[in-house]
Amino acid sequence: MKIIALAGGVGGAKLAHGLAQIILPENLTIIVNTGDDFEHLGLSISPDLDTVCYTLAGLENPLTGWGRLDESWQVFDNVAMLGGPDWFRLGDRDLGTHLERTRRLRNGDSLSQITNDFCKAWGVGHSILPMTDDSLHTIVNTEGQGELSFQEYFVHQGCEPTVTGFRFEGAENALPAPGVIEAIANADAVVFCPSNPWVSIDPILAVAGIKSACKSKPIIAVSPIIGGKALKGPAAKMYLELGIQPSVLAIAEHYQEILSGLVFDQIDAETEPAIKALGLKTFVTDTIMQDAKGRYRLAKDVLDFVNIIF
Repeated sequence: MKIIALAGGVGGAKLAHGLAQIILPENLTIIVNTGDDFEHLGLSISPDLDTVCYTLAGLENPLTGWGRLDESWQVFDNVAMLGGPDWFRLGDRDLGTHLERTRRLRNGDSLSQITNDFCKAWGVGHSILPMTDDSLHTIVNTEGQGELSFQEYFVHQGCEPTVTGFRFEGAENALPAPGVIEAIANADAVVFCPSNPWVSIDPILAVAGIKSACKSKPIIAVSPIIGGKALKGPAAKMYLELGIQPSVLAIAEHYQEILSGLVFDQIDAETEPAIKALGLKTFVTDTIMQDAKGRYRLAKDVLDFVNIIF
């Protein structure tokens, strides 16, 4: 069975890693959000892409879920001492990734080419593709501060501004990265990892052709909301500020147009009838991934659910 996983953020990276423990490299393609990519201190930063790649390579920081294992901070400590912008901190090991990515981008290599080469160097056998090689930026509309770039909202301001909406700057011109549409066309099913729907999955679906390609396949989503809360990140806060009660039902309604089924945590089991009333199939399980075993377990449940739908 060939699977496409759409991922962004720490939760998405964890499930992608779980799937990669089960599925052979030729049968799994992970398409990653690049809507939060930005330039910092002249360097091209791809936060979600790096988080997924580091996680599959076993290089991620286990405490944060992002950044590198056994990191040091001498460079950015010096940046701060000299009065530079250190609000988005990059570790010394991580800086090597951004320096080489930036050099190659300026030499004309594409983000997808660079990502492929990095994965080979890190020993990642599975295919990890950026959603696009083109410029597409997630813009957060806020109350009082207007439009903010994603990293300004998310990191610099710590998700404090009240959200009123989102837009994806450049989406009208962005094309899927090479191999994305072909991989979806050859897949048996698509999995939306437990990533923020608004700013991790929606940017991927905003790239021309990706949503329509996915709609031709069974699509399974794993809810990032558990008991009305997000384990990590501002998804629940965003829902509340948009006037929507954060819940598994809200996730189901968000994706209802294209979704075949929803996997959600046992703490929300009482929501199952309401989700089934939307015409969706359901799978209730333990969706908290505390460690590699938890990632494997949830990935196996997701794949079992895909087989049930088939």
